[in-house]
Amino acid sequence: MSNMVTEIVAFIMSMSGWVLISSTILTEDWRWDGSLDDSILESAFFWSNLWKTCVTDSTGVTNCKEFPSMLALDGYIQACRGLIIAAVCLGFFGAVFALVGMKCTKIGGSDQNKARIACFAGVNFILCGVSSLSACSVYAHRITSEFFDPMFVAQKYELGAALFVGWTGSILCILGGVIFCFSIVDIFTSSSHPGYIYRAHASASHVPSQSRGHRQPLSQRPSQEYSRSSRIQHFDKNAYV
Repeated sequence: MSNMVTEIVAFIMSMSGWVLISSTILTEDWRWDGSLDDSILESAFFWSNLWKTCVTDSTGVTNCKEFPSMLALDGYIQACRGLIIAAVCLGFFGAVFALVGMKCTKIGGSDQNKARIACFAGVNFILCGVSSLSACSVYAHRITSEFFDPMFVAQKYELGAALFVGWTGSILCILGGVIFCFSIVDIFTSSSHPGYIYRAHASASHVPSQSRGHRQPLSQRPSQEYSRSSRIQHFDKNAYV
């Protein structure tokens, strides 16, 4: 029962993290410009994500420009795209394997097969969290390195809300995957050390066979006769005493 509750908690954590990671793909502000100066565009709000860069003026009008070519993008944006898409795919397959391998479901076969599937689901969730964590960290490292670089004269950005959402989802996925992997340890431990099975029916079936008058083998008769004669001799010796 405890393993079932543990798996349910791990599944909820992992799925919550996967939903948060998936939401970061379409989230607008991976980075935003929070610096204000005395220029005419001081009331404009610049923000950017993995797919486009936009600006919103004081009237609320937003103009966006999508990245024209994937091959012309910076390397870190391409890496972040690949990592976040891989994280979403790994989380999806992890959710499918988790539904099959959990004890509260009726599919998956025996307990050992379900435990292996649940462990595979946990590994998928861990890889999902690591991929998303890497994508958010690479993107954040580029923002911070440009912001604190005194030689960088172009527009500087700050960390957006999507990065914090991605980090939170990554931690939830990693924790859920680890709990999935540890929830099946006792199953393999109990299967590798089976308990002693007492076969009472074998001894019970042997006793009535002698009471029904079955003749014993000849090899057993001398030992019984010897024991009977030894008891008689011992009785005679004590009788004279």
